[in-house]
Amino acid sequence: MFEFQDTKANPMTSNPIDALLAEKGVLLADGATGTNLFAMGLEAGEAPELLNETAPDTITSLHQNFVDAGADIILTNSFGGTRHRLKLHHAQDRVHALNKRAAEIARAVADKAGRKVIVAGSVGPTGELLVPLGAMTYDEAVDAFAEQIEGLKEGGAEVAWIETMSAPGEIRAAAEAAIRVGLPYTYTGSFDTAGRTMMGLLPKDIHGVADGLSQAPLGVGANCGVGASDILASLLDMTEAKPEATVIVKGNCGIPEFRGTEIHYSGTPELMADYVRLAVDGGAKIIGGCCGTSFQHLAAMRKALDAHTRADRPTVEKIVERIGPMRNKVATANTAETSEARRERRRSRA
Repeated sequence: MFEFQDTKANPMTSNPIDALLAEKGVLLADGATGTNLFAMGLEAGEAPELLNETAPDTITSLHQNFVDAGADIILTNSFGGTRHRLKLHHAQDRVHALNKRAAEIARAVADKAGRKVIVAGSVGPTGELLVPLGAMTYDEAVDAFAEQIEGLKEGGAEVAWIETMSAPGEIRAAAEAAIRVGLPYTYTGSFDTAGRTMMGLLPKDIHGVADGLSQAPLGVGANCGVGASDILASLLDMTEAKPEATVIVKGNCGIPEFRGTEIHYSGTPELMADYVRLAVDGGAKIIGGCCGTSFQHLAAMRKALDAHTRADRPTVEKIVERIGPMRNKVATANTAETSEARRERRRSRA
């Protein structure tokens, strides 16, 4: 059985992601937390993080199902684990305990996997705006993220997985907090507004957000957003901007659709398998699923990843042909124009 190598003693000298990439080439991250927890009994309006204490067996099952489906990276149940998000559930005084427990549950599952599974501590946005748009200062954001990441580190997380971010300043604050605590980190933005994040960050600019910090990220990329086609278009921009980077994509399982009062996602296991193939061809090094991605979807993604031989880099047109239309019309137009400009540059060099 694989013996877990303790990285907590000196985590900033370790790089679990690069070590596993060297072995496997491309890594599979897990799928949706919220969608699957709702299917497992979470009620609307409840904080998933509280289940770490009230229903730990449910969270264990969540992680185990993803490991059984083939995940190389599992994310802790701590997305809303800052004091600002937990305050909405009167749990702001339990930040450390809830995050520590989240990491402990994931760590226990990973340690029994019989192979290397990375435990990544999920760190989502605070829900607050930084000054001058809001009341939260940059230093307050760093402190809040550090409080959360301390708990994740103590529970056994190997990486701070900063995700679904919109504001470059908030990404940077979370990254600085991870460095302060002593955990390596990754970060992903959610490009869901005309091909940008809500606060205007473009995919090609994701790499520079942490420039100047004392530790660089282990990986950067995109998660959530609109749908698989859109995130693959963002991937092309990110990998062209910095081809050598470790780029992460964790796309939604198709497009959300209301059926009565319930949200369903249009993506089939076959569609998510093809998304994986296109993501590999587009240069992604870490691929997973976000909203709507079930254990069954992830198993199909694992099978596709293991069987795939990297092919030519796809175009936006090829992505749309195979995955379906992009919902972000402005992003579609901008990316198509960029693709045409790139082709023209290549022709001029020939």
